[in-house]
Amino acid sequence: MRLRTKLSILVTIIVIISFGITFYRTSSFQNELVIGQTERQARMLAQQILLTRKWVADHNGLYFIKKEGIASNPFLEGSDIEDLSGQVYVMRNPAMVTRELSEYASAAHLSRFRVTSLKPVNPNNAPDPFERSALLGFEEGGQELIDIVKSAEGRLLRYMVPLKVEEACLTCHARHGYKIGDTRGALSLVVPISWADDAIAANNHLLLVIGAITILLTALTIYLLIDLLVVRRLAMLSEAMNNFPARNITDLKLPAGSDEIGELSWSFSELGDRLLTSQAELQKTRERMFQHEKMAAIGQLAAGIAHEVNNPLSGMRNCVKSLREDSENGERRERYLGLIDKGLRRIGQIVGQLLNFSRKEPLRPRKVDIDGVIRECFELLDYQLKNIDLKLDLNLSGPRLIDAEALKQTLLNIGLNGIQAMPEGGTLSVASRESGRDLIISISDTGLGMDAGEIDHIFEPFYTTKGQGEGTGLGLSVSFSLVKRMGGDITVESVRDRGTSFTIKIPAEPELNIWDG
Repeated sequence: MRLRTKLSILVTIIVIISFGITFYRTSSFQNELVIGQTERQARMLAQQILLTRKWVADHNGLYFIKKEGIASNPFLEGSDIEDLSGQVYVMRNPAMVTRELSEYASAAHLSRFRVTSLKPVNPNNAPDPFERSALLGFEEGGQELIDIVKSAEGRLLRYMVPLKVEEACLTCHARHGYKIGDTRGALSLVVPISWADDAIAANNHLLLVIGAITILLTALTIYLLIDLLVVRRLAMLSEAMNNFPARNITDLKLPAGSDEIGELSWSFSELGDRLLTSQAELQKTRERMFQHEKMAAIGQLAAGIAHEVNNPLSGMRNCVKSLREDSENGERRERYLGLIDKGLRRIGQIVGQLLNFSRKEPLRPRKVDIDGVIRECFELLDYQLKNIDLKLDLNLSGPRLIDAEALKQTLLNIGLNGIQAMPEGGTLSVASRESGRDLIISISDTGLGMDAGEIDHIFEPFYTTKGQGEGTGLGLSVSFSLVKRMGGDITVESVRDRGTSFTIKIPAEPELNIWDG
């Protein structure tokens, strides 16, 4: 998963969680606000009704002209009166006023209320289960009861307060056995809040739509910003890193800016400059090391080759001396001249091999006979093989693309190490073969061998197991570097007092860019 996708998803999740918490808290707050407002409304309405009832009771009821729609109260004795003109009036006590006001409120789709009692005079005022529970609680000292209930018409707020008997109430209720302070019944109010629920649902729906749009826009914005400010610039920096050092650091397109990525880009540019400078210095040092080790090897070769050169020189001097003593002998002159010519060719061959080996050239592949190169190298070492048996098992026929000079230096360095590891004589085995897409050359000796701890360090510069003055410690390090530059690898196996085996593996078809060092 890409970085911008991860960050976009993470930010989206955080926004969703934050919005979810906000939405939940807002919805809960709306509900709490509606319930609180409805409770206050119920209490205010109850107080207004109670004040109305008190006003009616203090005036011993209200009388209305009896006409259609205004009937007598069958539960109130002496509720009808007639004046001198014969006009009949009916009385309305607080209970009837309360009921008729409730009917008006219900018809207007407002709150509903009524008076109820555990001992109702009018059966229609009998309590429902909620009211009965509240009435029982009032008899034990309860002051009010509020609850939210669900019904077919939606949520309802039920509110009840007790009705205490006052002195004005005794006019009607004294005969029922009540006295001042008794709980006669309760005022029951029902306040619909479905309208508020509808408003809350609509508001929540709007919040969800706004939230979804906000989350979508936030995620898209974060995605595009990360893509523009981070991903594309990092991709540009990554491409520059991949093209370095094939392309010059000044030719690479790097992201600009004063932010962290800009600073990283500047640091990469600085690092690239330092790496190029260090690489150039390292290349010079490496070339000096290679040439130094080559000349050191030549010095070791020259010490023994001097003996090889002296032998034909001594013979040629004897031939010259004999010719001077008997210059008239034509047969002897021809035979000695042939010997002199052979000796000179031998000396020229040896000197040519040394010059060819000491020539300083850059690593460049060309078609060569690898088995011929191997034979040529060990012919140079022939003077040191007097008590050593050389076994060649060469199986790389035909020209191969490789750097002959690098291979020569590698073979001579390893060969000299093998010869020096067998001071008392032994066997030096050299084999070549092709395995898949690799050329394999192995050089094994039956010499002193090495411990595991020594094997771990033999390719390090200036590390040597030889005595003082016998080696520089650069031969194997240079050989390892040369093989690596040719795209190959070199491994070693060794057992103390049983010998050492080096295996060189070089690609049969090397990539051209691996030869640049």
